[in-house]
Amino acid sequence: MTDRIRNGCVWLDTEGKPIQAHGFNVFYKDGIYYWYGENKEFTRPFGFIWTWGIRCYTSTDLYNWEDRGLIIPPDCDDIHSPLHPTYCIDRPHILHCAKTGKYVAWLKIMSGLTGQFMCVLEADDFMGPYEYVHRFYQPLGMDSGDFFLAEEPGGEKAYIIFERPHFEMITADLTEDFTGVTGKYSVHYPDRKPPFTREAPVYFRHRGRNYLFTSGTTGYYPNPSMVCTFEDFHGEYRDLKNPHVGDETNTSFNSQITCVLNMPGTDLQIVMADRWLPSKKTAAQQKRMSDRFARQFRNYVPDRSEQRTEKMAGKKQFHMENTRRSTYVWLPLEWEGEQPVIRWRDEWKTEDFVRK
Repeated sequence: MTDRIRNGCVWLDTEGKPIQAHGFNVFYKDGIYYWYGENKEFTRPFGFIWTWGIRCYTSTDLYNWEDRGLIIPPDCDDIHSPLHPTYCIDRPHILHCAKTGKYVAWLKIMSGLTGQFMCVLEADDFMGPYEYVHRFYQPLGMDSGDFFLAEEPGGEKAYIIFERPHFEMITADLTEDFTGVTGKYSVHYPDRKPPFTREAPVYFRHRGRNYLFTSGTTGYYPNPSMVCTFEDFHGEYRDLKNPHVGDETNTSFNSQITCVLNMPGTDLQIVMADRWLPSKKTAAQQKRMSDRFARQFRNYVPDRSEQRTEKMAGKKQFHMENTRRSTYVWLPLEWEGEQPVIRWRDEWKTEDFVRK
């Protein structure tokens, strides 16, 4: 048992095993937090397994997490399934649709030969079982990279914000049942190339204003985060300063933000991130990595065509990354006027940041 959040170390569940829920989100319902993400327990460098289903952990205090198993299991028997563990299943996001009463899950899927798209599922209960709505879905007919599902207050309207690899970001209205897009959309941060393309969008609200964290595009090498604010989802996104204060390596404290949790009943917001590469690198090393990506994409020409994927490649994919060892960074979100601020803390307690 623990009574605080500790960063910079391996996080263990209540059974003493490393928590495997990466590219994650945290859902809250009836006094219980549900931390769900990519299960990397069988991922190895130079192997054929990327993600082994979506795993969920529960907690009542945000400190101690019980492993509840897979809420979306892998489909190991069908090489053409979007849930086959050889394909890149990333960044699960689950919303509860008040209109239908369903829990709607979106997953980003990457297949080396057929582009990037979404898999959409729904269930009557958060813990599942989830059934397909769309096995292969490209919103607006576009390739879709890192994404976030954002709800307006009240939950009657929602949006998907996604990177269109690797040159612009799209915000699109979801249908009333949250399982697709209506066709209305806007373009943001257009005509950029890595490492300046924005990815990993994370939406949150503060005092009635909308905010969005994004990262640059440098693979698993961390980079400085950006934050913007806006009034209208389809309006102007106004950039603010880098939120990570005192980050000498300019790498978002060697992490990539994945969600912001509003702690119920308090004014505390927690910025939650993946530390994909646990070993720290110097600012000079990180800049060399970013420069390498910039050179790699110097002559990149984005594919703007509409590509509706009907089937998977049907081949195992080889993966070099060792994301099984990635850890997590959770930090309290502070404010200086309208500017969100994130400061490093080796360890901290939520109660120390709740206003009395």
